[in-house]
Amino acid sequence: MALCMGIIPVMALVSPNGHIAVNASIDSDGRPCYSVSYKGVSVIAQSHLGIVTEEMNFSKVVNMVMGEMTEHNSTWSPVWGEYETIRNHYNEIPIVYNTSEGAVVTVLFRAYDDGVAFRYVIPEQDAVNYMIVRNEQTEFKLADDFILTCIPGDYDTDERLYTISSMSGLGNNMVVSAHNESTPIPVLSVQTPVLAKHPERSLYINIHEAALKDYPAMALEVDTTLLSFVSHLTPDKHGVAAYIQAPFETPWRTIMISDDARGILASQLILNLNEPCAIEDTSWIKPMKYIGIWWEYFLGWHRTWAYSTKSKVKLDRSDFSRLECNGHHPANTANAMRYIDFAAANGIDGVLIEGWNKGWDDWTYYRKNRLFLFDEAFPDFDVDSISRYAASKGVQLIMHHETGAGVSDYERQLDRSFRFMNKYGYTAVKTGYVGFVVPRSEYHSSQWMTDHYLHVVKTAADYKLMVNSHEATRPTGLCRTWPNWIAQESARGGEFEAFGGNPPEHTCILPFTRLKGGPMDYTPGLFETDLSVYGEGKDGHANTTLARQLALYVTMASPLQMACDLPDNYEKFADAFQFICDVPVDWSDTRWLEAAPGDYITVARRRKNGNDWFVGGITDENARTAIVDFSFLPASKKYIARIYEDAPEADFRINRKAYRIRTVKVDSKSRLKQWIAPGGGFAISITPIKLEFNL
Repeated sequence: MALCMGIIPVMALVSPNGHIAVNASIDSDGRPCYSVSYKGVSVIAQSHLGIVTEEMNFSKVVNMVMGEMTEHNSTWSPVWGEYETIRNHYNEIPIVYNTSEGAVVTVLFRAYDDGVAFRYVIPEQDAVNYMIVRNEQTEFKLADDFILTCIPGDYDTDERLYTISSMSGLGNNMVVSAHNESTPIPVLSVQTPVLAKHPERSLYINIHEAALKDYPAMALEVDTTLLSFVSHLTPDKHGVAAYIQAPFETPWRTIMISDDARGILASQLILNLNEPCAIEDTSWIKPMKYIGIWWEYFLGWHRTWAYSTKSKVKLDRSDFSRLECNGHHPANTANAMRYIDFAAANGIDGVLIEGWNKGWDDWTYYRKNRLFLFDEAFPDFDVDSISRYAASKGVQLIMHHETGAGVSDYERQLDRSFRFMNKYGYTAVKTGYVGFVVPRSEYHSSQWMTDHYLHVVKTAADYKLMVNSHEATRPTGLCRTWPNWIAQESARGGEFEAFGGNPPEHTCILPFTRLKGGPMDYTPGLFETDLSVYGEGKDGHANTTLARQLALYVTMASPLQMACDLPDNYEKFADAFQFICDVPVDWSDTRWLEAAPGDYITVARRRKNGNDWFVGGITDENARTAIVDFSFLPASKKYIARIYEDAPEADFRINRKAYRIRTVKVDSKSRLKQWIAPGGGFAISITPIKLEFNL
């Protein structure tokens, strides 16, 4: 039925468990609105909905018609992930609105037990067809002055440090760290996912989006007086947010809600809102651990991605066989084989080699239209020999495609590059987008670029290749649909330990924010935490203990995990390195034991297709004692727990490499009080005693 305008709610949608309620209405100005409550308490106060295009203005409507409520309840099994099965249970209502231009827009609302989602649906109709989207006016008006954990809004980078501040005080407190590839949004704004905690009660919300495709990424403008977020779509450099054609569906706008921080960590809302797997045969998609010729470039040794002593090179003219090698190019045949040997000896699945291909000698992003070739190696890198050697050792190779954000040229080479990978047995590619985007009309998170990232993934699937994208826009759960999109960076990762370090709270935040959209290639496993040992001006240190680096493999789950340090350093700490060799990258169950955003996380996970468990715990700059409750273990079974922990003298500021390893017997009734050093952590491998004795 058609419903008249007014501020009285005209639609109520309740989650299956009855804890979450969504109300929709039209206010006295004709603006469509919604609100959200949790257990009877307001979470999102009355907030506006809207899309503004040049052809219609869906920020004012003349009426609304409520559709029929339906319930959906199913389970599905991800190709890889934190759980073997995921329940997808929600109630749904479509509401049809009519604009003054005669256009029809449907807002599809879903209420889950762990949150709310809605999207705009523009059906095929006579009133509108092609549309130029200027912006959305989707509002999230918080019902109180929540404490935000967020990074500043930016069109080109997500590699920022987090700010923790009341919403009202964010304008004075926002941390804006320097970044070479940054285009800040010109008004106070934050990236999604953003976490908000109630100032007095145990109540948490996370605002993000799901299923971002054929549309720009969404940031949120902040009104510190009204305590309101308003959507801000990344435009192109002409000021257009999106070009769309009916029928069209926007990404989902998502609001996770929980009165327990662990509920945010456990939520599968984002994945559930994406389409099922589009790849019929997924047998070739293999989660993996890897090492790489990577960390050498960050240590002050003057190692370079470039091959030659010449810095002015044109790809179509320069004869690389005549160029003189600079003598400090680590992506060479002998070094690659050394890494392959180490991987094979330690059961590491793969090796990534950066700087192998032509183009690195003259990398001037944004000033050149052709930066790299992705099927031609430097003279000191024998692709054929390396590939055959890796195959003989049972080691997979990961190719590196740094585009320098020369995206249009990368697309021209894409099929040829992937055929090259197939020819030489590469199974995965790490793509990179460092710099400002070419075509020069675009930003990293604009509509054209979100199309590009997905195009690469879809094309890679045609060649049975996995993709690990760096400097791409933040993920929104598309890895469910395209599970060969095995990881992304899209946040400040482990390489920043070489650039002044990440504060200990950083990895206590990421699982609540960035990781809600999908896994990250964070690159943990740093054992030599004192960079001064490398000399040449590297006098800093990583803000972590060695034991914490082990814990990250569990607290920051990913189907692609790097052991980032040099093989020599792992050989020095072989007993600690054993945990990296043992820990899996794919899981059948996850139990969040303790959590407080930015402060601490303790989690237990069970190996996929196995009976052993792993526990990881981390803290911020403060020491604490974690409580590990082993009730997740099956009753009546005994286990051996091998504990990798901070030594009593450990501290992320001093004694970073002080650790101990001990072994205890545990069962489902066991409780462990585990001390964690400032900036430290612990990791536990838990093996059934029967299996232990058979080793």
